[in-house]
Amino acid sequence: MQEQKLNDFLDQLLHDLGGAFGIGLVRIGHAHGLYKTLQAKGALTSQELAEHTGLAERYVREWLAQQAASNYLAYDPADKRFTLPAEQAAVFADEDSPVFMVPAFDAAAAYLENQPKIQEAFKTGRGVGWGNQAGCLFCAIARFFRPGYQANLVQSWLPALDGVVEKLKRGALVADVGCGHGYSTVLMAQAFPNSRFIGFDFHEASIEEARKHAAEHGVSDNVEFQVSSAQDFPGGDYDLVTFFDCLHDMGDPEGAAAHVRQSLKSDGTWMIVEPFAHDHLEDNINPVGRLFYAASTMVCVPSSLDQEGAAALGAQAGERKLREVAMAGGFQSFWRATETPFNMVLEARPG
Repeated sequence: MQEQKLNDFLDQLLHDLGGAFGIGLVRIGHAHGLYKTLQAKGALTSQELAEHTGLAERYVREWLAQQAASNYLAYDPADKRFTLPAEQAAVFADEDSPVFMVPAFDAAAAYLENQPKIQEAFKTGRGVGWGNQAGCLFCAIARFFRPGYQANLVQSWLPALDGVVEKLKRGALVADVGCGHGYSTVLMAQAFPNSRFIGFDFHEASIEEARKHAAEHGVSDNVEFQVSSAQDFPGGDYDLVTFFDCLHDMGDPEGAAAHVRQSLKSDGTWMIVEPFAHDHLEDNINPVGRLFYAASTMVCVPSSLDQEGAAALGAQAGERKLREVAMAGGFQSFWRATETPFNMVLEARPG
C-alpha cells in the first residue's frame, strides 16, 4: 500500500461524504426558498436571510456555513455576507435552467429510503416495482428529467430526426410511451398544436399527474393520457412513437419494440431517448456513468426485474444493446441522431 495513494483516496472520500451529508441541506434550502431568496436579494448575512424567509437565524447560520464550505455559496468574511453565484443559481434556484439539479438530491434521498427493499432484493433476486419504491421517487425522477427535455426536446432532439418536425407541423399522431408525469408529452403538444399526442404509462399515479399537468398548461385539446404498458398500448398508424428514458426499465424491451413496430405507419419513426452510455463498462467509468450505475442499481434494474420478461438492461445498456432490441422488434434501420452529456437520442425506422 502506498501512503500517497491512500491519502488521495481519502481526499476523494471526504468529498463524496461531504456531498452525501449535504443532500438533506440542499433539499431544505429548496423547500424553504433559501436559494431563491439569495438569488433575488443578493449578498445577505444570516440574520438578513432569516428575516427575509421567516426562519430561525441559528439554523440559517449553520446552513449557510455548510453551503459555503461546499462551494455552493460564496462567503465574504469582511461583511459576513453570503452570495449565491450565477452559476450555482442555475443549479439550485432557477427551475427552468437546463442544469437545475435539486430533483437529483430528491432522488438520492429516495434511494436511501428505498435501501431496505433493494437490499433484500439482492438476496432474493426479485424485483421492486416502480410504484413500490419508497417515497415519491417517480416524482423526483420526473422533475429531474424535465429541465433536459425543456432545453433540448423541441430545440434539438426532434429536429435531429429525419423529416419528423415537418410532419409534426402539418399534423401527426404521436404516442409518448412511458410518459411518466407527461412533461415530454406536454412540451411537444405546446410546440406542435396541429398534432395529436397520447401519453401512455403503466403507473396510474403518474398518469393522474400528467393529466393535471396538461390541464395546467392548456394543452388538453391535443393531448390525452392513458394507463397502458409499452407492450399493449392501443392505437395504430402512429407517425411517431417516443420513449423517453424508459426502454431500459422495461421487463420486455424486445416485446415493446415489436409492438411499436406494429403500431407505426410504414414511414413512421421510433424515437428512443436513453441515458448516455458507451457499450463497454471500462468506457463508462466516469462521473456520468457513476451516477447512472447508482440509479440503475437502485431503480432501473429492480423495476425491470419486477416485470414480465425481466430483461434488466440497466441504465448503461449502451447503443449496441439497444440496437439489438430494436432489430429484434422488427426494425430495419437504427442510428444515433444526436446526444448530450446525459442522453443519447436514437432513431429507428421500420424500413
